[in-house]
Amino acid sequence: MSELNRKLILEDGSEYFGTGFGADRDAVCEIVFNTSMVGYQEIASDLSYTDQAVVMSYPLIGNYGITDEDFESKSLGLGALIVRDYNDLPSNFRYTRTLAELLEENQIPGVTGVDTRKLVRSIRDLGSRRVLITRPNVSTEEGLRRIQQTPVPHDAVSRVSCKRRWYARTANPKFRVVAVDCGMKTNIVRMLNRFGCNVTVVPYNTTAEEIRFMNPDGLFISNGPGDPEDVTCVIDMLKELRGEYPTFGICLGHQLLALAYGAKTYKLKFGHRGGNHPVQDIETGKIEMTSQNHSYAVDEKSVEATKLEVSHINLLDHTVEGLRCPEDRMFSVQYHPESAPGPQDSTYLFERFVENMSS
Repeated sequence: MSELNRKLILEDGSEYFGTGFGADRDAVCEIVFNTSMVGYQEIASDLSYTDQAVVMSYPLIGNYGITDEDFESKSLGLGALIVRDYNDLPSNFRYTRTLAELLEENQIPGVTGVDTRKLVRSIRDLGSRRVLITRPNVSTEEGLRRIQQTPVPHDAVSRVSCKRRWYARTANPKFRVVAVDCGMKTNIVRMLNRFGCNVTVVPYNTTAEEIRFMNPDGLFISNGPGDPEDVTCVIDMLKELRGEYPTFGICLGHQLLALAYGAKTYKLKFGHRGGNHPVQDIETGKIEMTSQNHSYAVDEKSVEATKLEVSHINLLDHTVEGLRCPEDRMFSVQYHPESAPGPQDSTYLFERFVENMSS
């Protein structure tokens, strides 16, 4: 039996023991859970998880290794990974390294052997909290003191956004899209290319004037980590460009567009993370199976005082999953249509963006 050499101390004083893998270091993170059965590589490389310790509810993790072609970003922002049963002997002809090797290379601690059923239920019932990942000999009192003394980060987007613009071109392009990178997943760029768009990816603090100078056919606002109210420069840019370009936002981009139109956001108890959330399109009645990863949501009542309309609703908790403003050719969704959990349920959103640019 593996040595129990790591301990989780949550800010409510509860403790969980396990065995370390990946980077051998302490970390203070926000603890959240994900219900996906597969996709741990995409989760580890999704910058929306920056500073978060992710508890995988599915027990067996690591069994198909890591594949170079499947990363969602060039860098990793994940705070930590907590699993029930880590497998360090992958069975997959495509794999090039193990999950433990990936975490160690990126200085991300992992913990296996944890009672993840109990831990996920705790997060579900009491909400996401801060956690210290440390050695077993650290007392609860010392752990709580370290958590309290560690500031809550509010600069996540500035850390994960690209530092200079870059380009993703496709054969026979029909449109030019400027994509504002708040922590964007690579597959979003691939999907825009697939629908005939040349994409110019720009940093989160790009101004409205700079975007106008690029003369795009459409504007895309990406996913990303943290509280949307912290990203004031993107909100201000969107207020200035409102109605000038067909605009599409995903996840954090959805929340930022809502704020730019005058709506409000709030933090969910434990967020939405996983590939099994049913979302209904209000106009058509169609239900999509969606992939989600977010801690914040748009306040539905606040939308009523704006030009926006609610277009999609989460059928599990009735939170807002989509917004639109036909007058400005703007729409956004809280979920990730590029993640293909359906697998093609939400592809029409990229088609809609292209149609808006065509008009």
